Amino acid sequence: MYLLQAAGGGSFQFIFLGLMILVFWLFFIRPQAKKAKSQKSFIDNLQKGDKIVTIAGIHGNINKVNEDGTISLEINPGSYIKIEKSAISMEWTNQLNKPVTAVVEKK
Repeated sequence: MYLLQAAGGGSFQFIFLGLMILVFWLFFIRPQAKKAKSQKSFIDNLQKGDKIVTIAGIHGNINKVNEDGTISLEINPGSYIKIEKSAISMEWTNQLNKPVTAVVEKK
């Protein structure tokens, strides 16, 4: 009798472990992979003239996209810095380039 109960309890533990792995994958691994994929797509589609913000908060326009994974960023007219593409913040750049909506005040 005891052997039957132990075998049933073991299968429940395997099912519970499988469900925990599934939940972990759904809520942690999958969203992070989607974000990494969209970040890579964003970096690959950068081109000259785009307004960007780096993760350090530096604003500028792309002057040149180099083949070595860097860009030449114009921060002021005539002032250029060379940065890695991975140093560009997708969230802040999208916020910068988001269209401005008119604010209507209530009277």
